[in-house]
Amino acid sequence: MKMTTKNAIEAAKITKELKNFTLDVENFAIPQGFATALIGENGAGKTTLLNILAGIRLDYKGEITYFGQYSDKQRENSGDIKNRIGYTGPGKYYLPQWTVKDIEEISKLMFDDFSADDFHRYCEELAIFSHGSIDMKKANSSFSDGMKMKLMLAGVMARKTDLLLLDEPASPLDPLMRDKLCQMIGEYIHEGNGKRSVFFSTHNISDMENITDYAIIMENGQIVEQGFVEDLKEKYILIKGDAADTEAAGKVLYSMTKNPYGFEGICLAENIDKLAGLNVTKEIPTLYQISVAVMKNNTKIVMR
Repeated sequence: MKMTTKNAIEAAKITKELKNFTLDVENFAIPQGFATALIGENGAGKTTLLNILAGIRLDYKGEITYFGQYSDKQRENSGDIKNRIGYTGPGKYYLPQWTVKDIEEISKLMFDDFSADDFHRYCEELAIFSHGSIDMKKANSSFSDGMKMKLMLAGVMARKTDLLLLDEPASPLDPLMRDKLCQMIGEYIHEGNGKRSVFFSTHNISDMENITDYAIIMENGQIVEQGFVEDLKEKYILIKGDAADTEAAGKVLYSMTKNPYGFEGICLAENIDKLAGLNVTKEIPTLYQISVAVMKNNTKIVMR
């Protein structure tokens, strides 16, 4: 995908030391007008990075630019910039004792463009209350993890933002609601006419792949791959072959899984000619398959 894009966020030399872990990101960008997935196994550093971008963590080193003009320092001193950014994270936003009414009233005070009518509409669309009508006295602590996430999504979607930072939004949701989440993200971006962006983290991209335009893959606190999905599917090729060619192919493939009947794996397109003479088939990989291959090549987990 050869194109010139503006960026919703640009970051350089982001570092944060934690116990037994270091976030060390040389540079990356979140393209404006697209849905970007931050992919990585648990503990890869996704939440730490999202918390830094959202301004939840301020104890880091590095430079961040928002919307092509504002620094992270300006973000902290400008209500206008914060109004343009929405954030959700599992169990980290609404206090347990807050009721739905509290959430609505506090959101009105915190964010200039929060719409109570839209909040109610999203609560209904997401079926947060099984009996239909909104229970304004219901406490956040009484909701399940999935319902808490839906309540946060209703709150952030009820604002007029230009950038959504969503930490594992699909993780507590059932398959039907993950599909609904993809629909909501698509509508949000479409309604922004190229100016709205979504950055969401996940450790399993399969349910969110159809909405993902750009991917950033993390391992051990570092970004190990990034690019538009269309470009990644040109860079990596899915290879399948017979058991007789397993050993020869294994010397070329980026990653491989084997069984008694054959193998399949990911090959870098630049190395495809090295498979000449082998009885193999070539397919376009899914983003899930690419992500697993990249993570396997960078994980500390012992893969057998």
